[in-house]
Amino acid sequence: MKTLKLAGAAVLGAAIALAGTSLASAQEFTFKLHQMLPATAPAQTRMLEPWVKQVEENSGGRVKIEIYPAMTLGGTPPELVQQARDGVVDLIWTVNGYTPGQFPRTEVFELPGVFLNDIKAANLAMYDMFEDNLKDDYKGLEVMWLHVHAGQAIMSVDKEIRSPADTEGLKIRIPNRTGAWVIEALGASALAMPVPEVPSALSKKVVDATLLPWEIIPVIKAQEQIDYFIEGHDETRFGTTTFQVSMNQARWDGLPDDIKKAFRDASGRDWWGKVAEAWRAGDDFGIKMATDAGKTHIMLTEEETQVFLDTLVPVQERWIEEVNGKGIDGAGLVAKAKELIAKNAE
Repeated sequence: MKTLKLAGAAVLGAAIALAGTSLASAQEFTFKLHQMLPATAPAQTRMLEPWVKQVEENSGGRVKIEIYPAMTLGGTPPELVQQARDGVVDLIWTVNGYTPGQFPRTEVFELPGVFLNDIKAANLAMYDMFEDNLKDDYKGLEVMWLHVHAGQAIMSVDKEIRSPADTEGLKIRIPNRTGAWVIEALGASALAMPVPEVPSALSKKVVDATLLPWEIIPVIKAQEQIDYFIEGHDETRFGTTTFQVSMNQARWDGLPDDIKKAFRDASGRDWWGKVAEAWRAGDDFGIKMATDAGKTHIMLTEEETQVFLDTLVPVQERWIEEVNGKGIDGAGLVAKAKELIAKNAE
């Protein structure tokens, strides 16, 4: 009887080992996805994780994507694009503006007056323009998808802001160079820094305010350091930030067609639009957290909002002039982006 028990245990052990081997062999392709925010950030829980799950399911278990949050593979957020281009990591999620000047065509969607408040419409417009108008920005990368966030609102440490004049002399953190132009047009001083550095800058009064969407409030605990949260009428924002999820080009080129299809099917036009839901929900949650903490949420009147937008018209003009110097039809991109955002608006 003892011999039979030992034999049965050996068979069971072999079966478990075989199952483990089969599972390991089924995951033929493993990818590292590097990103800058904590694992608890809505960008990971509501966007990256569902996409990863869908790719893995599409592949029939042959793909495994490991997410490395908060720069755990090393480096700083501005280095993510180069990490992907160099093949240090397979996939990245990052802010385009952390590497200024590298994605000039896509910047059109960041401009105040081009982006106002419709995340989904902007994402779909980027999809519709990608092949013909934006793709040249992404050499060395295979883009999975692009998106924007809910847009640049103003978080002010202790000063109520209702007009451009109220920002004069302030030091304001910006996420990208178009954000810097916004701040300069308002008469304030722009300081560039990635999101993870913002809490320290606020606590030390290195900056008086920051441009960010409400989504980031719980991530950086902005309600503990910010008194005023300001946006335009009907959630109008003063430009936005563009993001990308991209793969190293050589890694992509080496994949078989069925694995490429698993990624593509998870990253189609519907997904570019659906991503907006995560960012809108996160934005609504963030501002509720701030108001529940007793902080002031200011939505400007239509008239006050228009004063801001009129003040920011030179930002568009400045961008058009600059990209024209690179042989890019800036005015054409602005017109097309506005047209497609309007077409895709719900």
